[in-house]
Amino acid sequence: MTASDDNDIAISVRGLRTRFGRQVIHDDLDLDVRRGEVLGVVGASGSGKSVLLRTIIGLNRPEAGEITLLGHNMRDLDADERDSVQRQWGVLFQDGALFGSLTVAENVAVPLKEHTRLADDMIAAVVRVKIAMVGLPADAAEKVPSALSGGMRKRAGLARALALDPAILFLDEPTAGLDPVGAAEFDQLLGDLQRNLGLTVFMVTHDLDSLATVCDRIAAIVDKRVIVGTMQELSAQSHPWLQEYFHGPRARAAMGA
Repeated sequence: MTASDDNDIAISVRGLRTRFGRQVIHDDLDLDVRRGEVLGVVGASGSGKSVLLRTIIGLNRPEAGEITLLGHNMRDLDADERDSVQRQWGVLFQDGALFGSLTVAENVAVPLKEHTRLADDMIAAVVRVKIAMVGLPADAAEKVPSALSGGMRKRAGLARALALDPAILFLDEPTAGLDPVGAAEFDQLLGDLQRNLGLTVFMVTHDLDSLATVCDRIAAIVDKRVIVGTMQELSAQSHPWLQEYFHGPRARAAMGA
């Protein structure tokens, strides 16, 4: 790989091995995510999709391997350097992971208060912009998460993930639990944000419509490693799980077949 190629890679994983007790989840897994692309991550139940996301962002410690984010090998960084890199990504977990006792505005303000020295009035202004950016009405700002619909909670979590203007956005099953209309609206929002902000998006999903509409490439976790390609390229693979996943009736509908 050339130096220019290196500059085009937002996330690089090499030789990753993760395990929980005797159960090996990933073994010698390699993956590159290009800057500015939307990468969908799929796999059978228990294949380690969310584990991969959590390992990349440092919530799980791998047994072996190297993870490089935005040109920084995370293993080599001290605490301050790691914190600096972490400020360049945002995360939306499946359940939103909002603080239940805080309003939406207070939730979105958390990373701004933790990682910046902005004055309170500036933080409030940024929060208003982020809430509007994800399509929430202004009056949602003063509501607690329990007063919101599932779709609105996901948008609130997305606003918080975008609070620090990240370069990389990590999403864990963002459309899970949404009805088809809500899921399609979220996909549209994600596509618009990605294009307008130039985001690199790492999205764990099982939603075939999301794969077809917003993802540039797909990483399928099979046999503890990944196979990467477009939806059409993966559908042509002979692996039994890929054949089952990409040739079922839902996949054919998503691909317009």
